[in-house]
Amino acid sequence: MDKLNTDFVIGPLIKLNDIEVRVGQKTLVTGISLSVDNGEVVSIIGPNGAGKTTLIKTLLGLIQPTNGEVTRRNGVKIGYMPQYLPIDRNMPLTARRFLDLAGRLGAAARSRVLEETGIPDIGDSSIHEISRGEWQRLLLARALLKEPDLLVLDEPVQAVDVSGQAELYRLIDDVKNRYECGVVMVSHDLHLVMSTTDRVVCINTHLCCEGHPAAVSQDPRYVALFGTGISETLALYRHAHDHEHHINGSINNQNAS
Repeated sequence: MDKLNTDFVIGPLIKLNDIEVRVGQKTLVTGISLSVDNGEVVSIIGPNGAGKTTLIKTLLGLIQPTNGEVTRRNGVKIGYMPQYLPIDRNMPLTARRFLDLAGRLGAAARSRVLEETGIPDIGDSSIHEISRGEWQRLLLARALLKEPDLLVLDEPVQAVDVSGQAELYRLIDDVKNRYECGVVMVSHDLHLVMSTTDRVVCINTHLCCEGHPAAVSQDPRYVALFGTGISETLALYRHAHDHEHHINGSINNQNAS
C-alpha cells in the first residue's frame, strides 16, 4: 500500500493513519493517527524526545513512515515554519531577500505577508540585526507566501519572551481566520497553547491522549508525563488585558488603561 495518498478532494486537509517511523532498531514514533480540517488548530505536545518533530516531518513528506499512511487532500498547499533555520551570520541577507529564497512570488506577495505578520518596515533590514520576535514573525511570513491551506508550525514561539509569545499566538489565530486554513502547531507546553487550540494530541513516541485541551490537562496520562498540579501552577495564558505589546515586549501605552 502506498504510504502517501493525494487522491481525495474532500474531507480532512491531511490525515495520518497509524504512523510508525523507525531508524535502525530505534522507534521514533509508533501507532499515531491524527487529522486536520479547515479552520482547525491542532496542537501536538509532548516532552523532549517524544517524536514531535519526527511526526511533523512525516506529515510534510520529509520523512517516509516505516508503516502507516499519510493522506493529503488533492491540491492542498502547505506552509511550514521550522523550529530552527541555521543561517551563516557572514551571509549578508535582508528580510526581503530571505523571503525571495522561498520562491520569487513578487513584491506584492512580500508586502502582503510582512504586513500580515506586523513587520511591514523590515524588508531592507539584515536578518542578523532584527529581534527574536521579528525573526519568528519573518519565518511565519515566509510560510504564508503561497497562501497555504494548511499551516505547520514547529515550536513557533521558541526563545521568545512571555509577552511576545502571547502576541505571536494571537497573530497565528488571526492568520488562521484570514486564510481559513488548518493549523498544526508543535509545542512542549500545554499551557502555552490551551487558549489558541481546538484539539491537543499528546505524544511520547506513541499517542498518550487526545482531545479538548481542558480535558487533556486532566487526563492521568498527561499528568504522568508532566506532573501533578501543572494545570494550576501554569495557568491558562489567555493574556486577557486591554493593552498591546510591541514586538520587543514593551507596552504600547496608547492602548494601556
